[in-house]
Amino acid sequence: MTEIVRSNFQNHPFHLVSPSPWPFNTSFSLFTLTISGALAMHTFSNAYNVFYSAFLLVVFSMAFWFRDIISEGTFLGNHTLAVQKGLNLGVLLFIVSEALFFLAIFWAFFHSALTPTIELGAQWPPAGIEPVNPFELPLLNTVILLSSGATVTFSHHSLIQGKRSGALYGSIATIILAVIFTVVQALEYSVSSFTISDGVFGTCFFFGTGFHGLHVMVGSAFLSVALWRILSYHLTDNHHLGFEGGILYWHFVDVVWLFLYISMYYWGS
Repeated sequence: MTEIVRSNFQNHPFHLVSPSPWPFNTSFSLFTLTISGALAMHTFSNAYNVFYSAFLLVVFSMAFWFRDIISEGTFLGNHTLAVQKGLNLGVLLFIVSEALFFLAIFWAFFHSALTPTIELGAQWPPAGIEPVNPFELPLLNTVILLSSGATVTFSHHSLIQGKRSGALYGSIATIILAVIFTVVQALEYSVSSFTISDGVFGTCFFFGTGFHGLHVMVGSAFLSVALWRILSYHLTDNHHLGFEGGILYWHFVDVVWLFLYISMYYWGS
């Protein structure tokens, strides 16, 4: 074997990523999205136009980035067992960071709820706030989201067992339930008697449930990509790392909602 031929092979199982423009493009788009969002909230002129443009840039950058990663894992064979272990660790650390993010929200909520100050009327919910009834739309949404956790688990086990139809139907049902959850959440916001500007109760409530809703939409995007990959015969019974990452993320979203429902809807009301 000549040196030229030997240079085409590598003696390790890791993937040395080729130069890509998408990490920088995504970071720049997210930075612009954050700044323009903050300016829009302070009613700066044309800030919303920049915000929507930045959001589209984020979607396009992530779509092209997903395309490259799918090609690397499905067609180029770069996702070896060693690479999969690293990606699994990355997903786990990402979920841990998200859990700490929501921990900060719950900390702020209980800091005010357990010892309400005189400015809040020394009571919780604060004086003048009519909380959402936890046994109406929130309970319906709880059933919907927990059901979606069951359907995505059914889809996963069907894929492992080689049952393509079960994997497809389970994923489709999960995405439909996720869309219904998002619509019901928007309906709940529209009929709420308070807003995010109504003191610490409104801020914690809409910040917590709103960011959870954002996570539901992101998880729906993950699972939609997984559904498309199942339809395209990309995923097999022993190689479906992206789908497993989306499932773990979805179960995390389920658990966060349970904490939100128990603390902010039931106990907090």
